[in-house]
Amino acid sequence: MSQPNMNINNIHNNNNSNSSNIPVSEVYWSLVEKADKKFSKIRDLPSYERNRYDTYFCKVFKVYTQLWKFQQENREKLVEAGLKRWEIGEIASRIAQLYYGQYMRTSDMSYLSESYIFYEAILTREYFRDGLYQHLNLANKQLRFLARFLMVCLVLNRREVVHQLVNQLKLLVDECKRTFQETDFKEWKLVVQEIVRFLKADMAFMNIRPSRYSPVLDTHPDALVQVSTSVTKRNLRLRDAILSSYHQNEVKFSELTLDAFRMLQCLEWEPSGSFYQSSNVKIGQNGGPGPSRINYSQDIADPTLPPNPRKTILYRPSVTQFIAVLATICDELPPDGVLLIYLSATGAGTSTDTADNIIRSSQTHTIHSDASSTSPSSSPSNSLNPSSRQSKEDCIGYNTSCLQFGTRGNGGLNCVYPSDIIPFTRRPLFIIIDSDGNEAFKLINGAEKGERAALLLSPSSSIPIAAADFSRNPSGSPFTIFLTAPLQAFCLLLGFSGSEFEADTYTKAEKLVFSSMNEWGLTLATSDNLDPVWAQILCDPFLRRLLLRFLFCRAVLKLYGPTSDKKEFQPECMPLLPVTVLPTAIIFQTLVLELATIFGATDRFIFSEGIMPPENRHDDMDVSSLSS
Repeated sequence: MSQPNMNINNIHNNNNSNSSNIPVSEVYWSLVEKADKKFSKIRDLPSYERNRYDTYFCKVFKVYTQLWKFQQENREKLVEAGLKRWEIGEIASRIAQLYYGQYMRTSDMSYLSESYIFYEAILTREYFRDGLYQHLNLANKQLRFLARFLMVCLVLNRREVVHQLVNQLKLLVDECKRTFQETDFKEWKLVVQEIVRFLKADMAFMNIRPSRYSPVLDTHPDALVQVSTSVTKRNLRLRDAILSSYHQNEVKFSELTLDAFRMLQCLEWEPSGSFYQSSNVKIGQNGGPGPSRINYSQDIADPTLPPNPRKTILYRPSVTQFIAVLATICDELPPDGVLLIYLSATGAGTSTDTADNIIRSSQTHTIHSDASSTSPSSSPSNSLNPSSRQSKEDCIGYNTSCLQFGTRGNGGLNCVYPSDIIPFTRRPLFIIIDSDGNEAFKLINGAEKGERAALLLSPSSSIPIAAADFSRNPSGSPFTIFLTAPLQAFCLLLGFSGSEFEADTYTKAEKLVFSSMNEWGLTLATSDNLDPVWAQILCDPFLRRLLLRFLFCRAVLKLYGPTSDKKEFQPECMPLLPVTVLPTAIIFQTLVLELATIFGATDRFIFSEGIMPPENRHDDMDVSSLSS
């Protein structure tokens, strides 16, 4: 769908309404009423079933385009008729919300960019300033605007602007408490506390490397080594993702949890050059804006790259909502598409020992995918023993382990079970379970209904973090950090923060990890015994990067002293990967030793005898020359 475009600045348009006999103010308020009705309808639409609502979005946007142009061309007459500045700001805010909502439905960064531009204009033009401390309604509008702008800046990674907006929000909440003493601003105090906690948890390694996939810093998609056609006959692409996390006292801002935020970012392309732009937005004393503004839409997208995978973020979903979203997205998934499912939550139900017994029982049989499967990833030898499948399904039926996505005591209403996902394995799934209750989800492997699923499972016990304040101010799931920012996870594991090292030291370590992962990718791509489930997704840069970071996580935790050879601290994947990428392989031990040497932590790890780092292997490394 082509993107509608609306300029916040003056737009010249010939409008015949001026020549009519209807007063300008009546035409304007008629357009406002029409726009309000359409906005209310689209605001309540679900973020899934996106193909269905593209046409309606264009219709709503068309109405707001007409309204915006009309008020620009007739501003003087409308002001004489009583139009207030805050009413203009309200229209701009609605347009920004439309853009942000469409970004959430499509993952198209240009919509997010346009949302930023409109919000930034509201800030610099101070549409809600007049009468701000005389009218509670205006104060609330300004507070809501700042909170929405904060979310856009957070997702867009405009951290300098985020910190400026947080300061302005704090000042405004304090001033409102003094001015409107009869009103309780407790909810807004909680909003401030949420964003401050969120930023504190996510700021340890800010501005070191973008979380999004950067063709400048990461391997360009065109340079990825292709898997031999003798291993797989198809190449799948990540087209959609469902992201959801729920934990007690979870770090979040509004309905965006820290773990979901990190996964969101690592499944998108880095906007061209945006990570290296410095912010030109100036906010003066008391949060007042300065005269400058940025043109963030410039070079936002790289036309040579494919679109971002679409993502649906579910905040504390009921099981019915989760299944509805999953069913709809599977129905919309293109033939060459993969759906990523990321679930991070506390496990509930059957104990680990019981789950282990169930798994051991089911593994006495040879379990493969459905005999009627047409999946190219299923080999002819994978014929199904009917009694084996019945045994597997019985195990799933008796297993009560699940992921808890809400308060306990509601039965299964807030729980996601393996059996909830299995019916949707008729389409290719890449499943990430970050939970202490992930044992049960191993049963998906072999119980698929058509397509064999790829699974990455976190350790079943919490990874011991050496960081002194991690338990008091958790920075999200360590496993998720390994998948989204592997070197940051390595440092947090050892109790280090980014501020403790010179930039050159951290950059050297980043290059080392990057080059090593390229080597691992080459090893996987050229392996003759790579399972087709993994082979068919290696051409996708996002899924490939997640898999390689999983290998890094597995190797680090295998060699790290406190977690070495302890099953509960080892992440797992299904189906199994080749023995050449086992965590004890020399290629992994060498990397971990080199990193430990860089950070002065070799005594924290247990290496095989004779493991030595290659001399000066990365001293003169040129990242741009690496490919895999």
